[in-house]
Amino acid sequence: MSRWIEVSLRVDGESAEAIAEVLGRYGHQGVSLEQADIAPDTWDETDLPPAQNLTLRAYFPDDARADATKMQLEAALGHMRRLYPMPDPAYRLLREEDWAQAWKAHYQPLRIGRRLLIHPRWIDVTLADGDIVIALDPGMAFGTGTHPTTQLCLQALERVIQPGQVALDLGCGSGILSIAAVKLGARQVLALDIDAIAVAATRDNAAYNGVAKRISAEQGSLDSLRSAARRFDLLIVNILARVIIQLAAQGLGEILRPGGTALFSGIIDEQADEVATALDRAGLQIVARHQQGDWLLYEARRLAD
Repeated sequence: MSRWIEVSLRVDGESAEAIAEVLGRYGHQGVSLEQADIAPDTWDETDLPPAQNLTLRAYFPDDARADATKMQLEAALGHMRRLYPMPDPAYRLLREEDWAQAWKAHYQPLRIGRRLLIHPRWIDVTLADGDIVIALDPGMAFGTGTHPTTQLCLQALERVIQPGQVALDLGCGSGILSIAAVKLGARQVLALDIDAIAVAATRDNAAYNGVAKRISAEQGSLDSLRSAARRFDLLIVNILARVIIQLAAQGLGEILRPGGTALFSGIIDEQADEVATALDRAGLQIVARHQQGDWLLYEARRLAD
């Protein structure tokens, strides 16, 4: 029987992205990020606490390389500790079936914005009038609704979605933002990710939520869109700030129709100016900035050709 080692750390919002990147070098199929201290009945975005406490979890096999992996991970975290204060990582041994289910114990229903109710597919919820429900099983794909970057996107989608829009969810993860866009009024969404696990998760969750006909989940990147000369009314980008900067330099603005709206999340406060400069150079004018703790979202418009 296979066994897995879970490594977990509780960190602050400012350091989470950098530390998660380190864990991702050693973890199997990504890193989970869970925001602590959110009550299950949180309703309005103004009630959400800042992302001061996040728990990061990663998993690696308990095999002949486990001791070496642990030593390498400890050394990498030691270097990170010079920049960010953090506790020692906690380790836990899990059986195969326990590893597959471990993260589910930390995933509870959550209300975001005015109408969105996000809940795990294995938990029943009580609905209120006007609820827009998204039932998810992210598997190993990013996007449960608990991370501040996803919450900022969900809140922004409620504000900006116009009926009948065609949207692009670039880096779709679990498909949570694609599903939200459709349920809020988008006519069609292209959900794009370089990770096959994310594409499969998006297709599965779209089908479970009854919106599979309006969401096309594909494996690909910005290059495939530019070569096909495709343009969208709405662009949703919830990825790392450094990737946003790279994509902006590669013609990201060109896939948005003039006057179209773009949402950029995954940005921590100290990266804001660099991202803003990159978006401006790409012909995208920032019209609003929304922040939750150390994380922020830019809402931008495509300038006329």
